[in-house]
Amino acid sequence: MSAAREARARVAPPWLEGRVGFEQMALLADPIFRGAGVPRGNGRPVLLIPGFLAGDWSLTLLATWLRRVGYRPRRSGIMVNAATSSSTVRALERRLLVASGPGATPVTIIGHSRGGVLGKVLAQRNPHLVDQLITLGSPLSEPLAVSTGTRLAIRALRFYAGVRYGYSYPEHPDFLRDLAAESVVPTTSIYTTSDGVVDWHACTRDDVRGVEVGGSHVGLATNRAVYRELARLLVPLEATVPA
Repeated sequence: MSAAREARARVAPPWLEGRVGFEQMALLADPIFRGAGVPRGNGRPVLLIPGFLAGDWSLTLLATWLRRVGYRPRRSGIMVNAATSSSTVRALERRLLVASGPGATPVTIIGHSRGGVLGKVLAQRNPHLVDQLITLGSPLSEPLAVSTGTRLAIRALRFYAGVRYGYSYPEHPDFLRDLAAESVVPTTSIYTTSDGVVDWHACTRDDVRGVEVGGSHVGLATNRAVYRELARLLVPLEATVPA
């Protein structure tokens, strides 16, 4: 992304991210979290990919809910999502193969923030193993269209990684090419226009179905409106997956 485009990233005031605690409490009190009115899945695997600087722990409530309503959530193996995108995708490919199993069962990928960007490239390279991709607040069209604080964190991490581990930046051209390519699996981008981390405009693309919800960026993983949308998105594919 150009420096000019980066400077124009439009995000909501950062204090709005303080809503995440209230969003989590609202989810826990909502009947949908108990599975009320949610059609049962038949055990289809769902690979969960956390956001920048987060790990599998950040998607614990989502994994709990998926298991409760009849799916098989699978962890990414990421403790802190901070490594280069190319190396992370290679590790995720191994996780995807394990989740799919010997029968090559199609896997649904759900990625939060940077996790959705990684999921897009993962699905692009392994479409035979992915039935759909669902992203939560992921800047699919402009991966660096983020808040000033987030950009500073990215730059600091890149500097440290370059000195400590010899990682090279920017990202590998093949990763950026696959990210920009037209989606080869059905993809839904769930976003909020009051996002305090990512410019929500970067979550929209012509080849991706967009769904707007209210709430914070961090709270998208514990947003009851998101869970209602997930309940609808997961069901139509059930008929294509062996019981």
